[in-house]
Amino acid sequence: MDVVVTGIGLVSALGSLEATWKHLLAGNSGIQRHQPFPELPPRPLALTATEPAHLRTLTETTVIAALQDAGLQLPLVECGVVIGSSRGNQAAWERWAKQMQHRDHDRIGNWLDTLPHAAATTSAQLIQTQTTVLSPMAACATGLWSIAQAYELIQMQRCQRVLAGAIEAPITPLTMTGFAQMGALATTGAYPFDWAREGLVLGEGGAVLVLETAELAQRRSAKVYGQVLGFGLTADGYHVSAPNPRGEAAIAAVQGCLERSGLVPQDIDFIHAHGTATQLNDRNEAHLIEQLFPHPVPVTSTKGATGHTIGASGAMGAAFCLLALAQQILPPCVGLQHPEFDLNFVRTAQLAKIKQALCFSFGFGGQNAVLAFRAVDS
Repeated sequence: MDVVVTGIGLVSALGSLEATWKHLLAGNSGIQRHQPFPELPPRPLALTATEPAHLRTLTETTVIAALQDAGLQLPLVECGVVIGSSRGNQAAWERWAKQMQHRDHDRIGNWLDTLPHAAATTSAQLIQTQTTVLSPMAACATGLWSIAQAYELIQMQRCQRVLAGAIEAPITPLTMTGFAQMGALATTGAYPFDWAREGLVLGEGGAVLVLETAELAQRRSAKVYGQVLGFGLTADGYHVSAPNPRGEAAIAAVQGCLERSGLVPQDIDFIHAHGTATQLNDRNEAHLIEQLFPHPVPVTSTKGATGHTIGASGAMGAAFCLLALAQQILPPCVGLQHPEFDLNFVRTAQLAKIKQALCFSFGFGGQNAVLAFRAVDS
């Protein structure tokens, strides 16, 4: 059964889906220096507004945008929901802890509104669904994991249509302090695969895709961005944060995705890499691509423009893959000036013949996710 994407909702530091894509193709970045918390030093961050966003607001905005883009009307009682988040409502818990420390109990709200699966339940309530609701959490691989689960729900005929993706509001004191203590945060900006890369830049936002059967999309004359072909999901079990330098599980995820999609490496016309701009991830990922794709497949990472949106990064990467397929344009690797690796990096936006694309996500704890997409004939 063919599964296609008929709607995309996206929010990033560069704006909506349309604004983000326009800025991305122009090589612009949404990363700016901010100090959202006076107890912490200023850092480059990719905020969607002047202050850190709330998960519920980001979720509602993104889901509504996806439904409007797909031409769907509420309620959608038979539409599944698979929307994850790595941090969930951690920001709310941090605020509550601070308020309790200052004995400001009157401002503490309903804890039921801050559970980790809040993005999924918010979406389910919004569309009034009466079917499957899932809330995956697989660190930075959450977004692609969610889309893969939605794809399976349709393949197993449990749903004909599913909202899938991830939302992240990770700009919190604990998250910033944790990444800083690991030495993973950049001091000036995000430069994926560059000799001068310093580390990741935290970003907020998310992406939600409308997946449905090709038959249902055709029946309602919906526009189609592309087809989901297959996925690969593996785990290393190597280290709590560092990727396995040998990369066997990550390689297996790519190979599994290709096999399930009926593809070989030579069929791939574009790779949206995880590309965090950290030393270990970029090195391991570049070596993986060199090993599996001997032909000069175009490679990009968009985190130099949007920041690293943690669990939502894969869903945003999937959205960019689908836009690239629909418009036959390769988006650039923003922030890359002096590549360390001998790959075919996309330096500026360019027209290209793109039939199949891969999207990579590699998360803490050795979570590896790869998705394959195909362009559809207009």
